[in-house]
Amino acid sequence: MFDLTGKIALVTGASRGLGWAMAESLARAGAHVALNARDESALIARVSELGGRGLSAEACPFDVTDFDAAEHCVADLARRHDRFDILVANAGINLRAPITGFELADYQRVVETNQTAVWVLARAAARQMVPRQRGRIILTGSMSAINARANISAYVASKGAVHALTKQLAAELAKDGITANCIAPGFFATEMNTPLVENQAFNDWVCQRTPAGRWGRVEEIGPAAVFLASDEASFVSGLIMTVDGGFTSAM
Repeated sequence: MFDLTGKIALVTGASRGLGWAMAESLARAGAHVALNARDESALIARVSELGGRGLSAEACPFDVTDFDAAEHCVADLARRHDRFDILVANAGINLRAPITGFELADYQRVVETNQTAVWVLARAAARQMVPRQRGRIILTGSMSAINARANISAYVASKGAVHALTKQLAAELAKDGITANCIAPGFFATEMNTPLVENQAFNDWVCQRTPAGRWGRVEEIGPAAVFLASDEASFVSGLIMTVDGGFTSAM
């Protein structure tokens, strides 16, 4: 079960953190994975790491807000491999400030990366998948779009839109054999969250508030992506899958 051998996947934001964990898991399941991020040298190192373990990968460096580059990458992968099976639109940013002092330019930057770029990639993927009548679109949302927090208004708004887009894509593309689902992570101990993990008060709050009693480990996100990308998930679409140690289920 959950064999992805021969499938072609693109994972954005894949040089580190949750994106890397999902890309690694897809590769371990047999997929050929195109890793995307802005830092080409970091991607090359990751591709080399996977290749050294006998896994199949390539680097696709571009900024997801370069919409022409994003569309070209998806089309080029489909052309060179004669198929395009899995999109994991994961790249995202977060800027923190009270809404009273949040600059419009910063809001637009977050939305362009977290929402518009995701829509562009989903459209590019659908254009390749519809003629083939098969595909898997997986978007990265956030627990913060379900249970909001102060000072991240742009992030919450953009991820809420990703959750809504997931359902819209599921409704539109199911007839073409394409599923669309969203993984909504909780608090994970990623490189980006290192300052929060090292903040004793915040760390204690996360551990006390999360029923599992701890931060998520990055390797715990990959299996969710593998399941949603697999043939076994062919009737699962429009799902917002929280991977949060029970955070959103508890008072």
